[in-house]
Amino acid sequence: MYHHPGSVAQQAAGSATGLLAPKGPDSDAILFQRCTWCGTAMFHRLLCPVCRGSELRTERSEGTGTVRHSTVVHRNTPAARNVSLIEMSEGFVVRGRVMGPPIGIHSGDRVRLSTAKDPVRGEPVFQLLDEPYRAWS
Repeated sequence: MYHHPGSVAQQAAGSATGLLAPKGPDSDAILFQRCTWCGTAMFHRLLCPVCRGSELRTERSEGTGTVRHSTVVHRNTPAARNVSLIEMSEGFVVRGRVMGPPIGIHSGDRVRLSTAKDPVRGEPVFQLLDEPYRAWS
């Protein structure tokens, strides 16, 4: 369960609880959590999946990652779009969309964050760092 940015619990506890509520200039960044005990990076968790610790600190991602899986979705949309799992350089995985033709996104492609939140779907939007060579063959 995630807390609303204006909740009393967050105001009393502060950011040390690991609650994710971006404010100010960091709103265009992906915020993730890191366990203070084992150092595992994770995205939107209440407990560490490795040691089950509850002491999580919020950190800001560099915004670069690698596509681990991508699929083309044709449902409920007039045009095809991709949904990708991106492994960020910090070690956590996030679901998002990569800009470009959906069929041109492949596992192993390097991406960087373009927008932290898509205005329609609310998921992060990435763009390719390098144009794939296979597109020209």
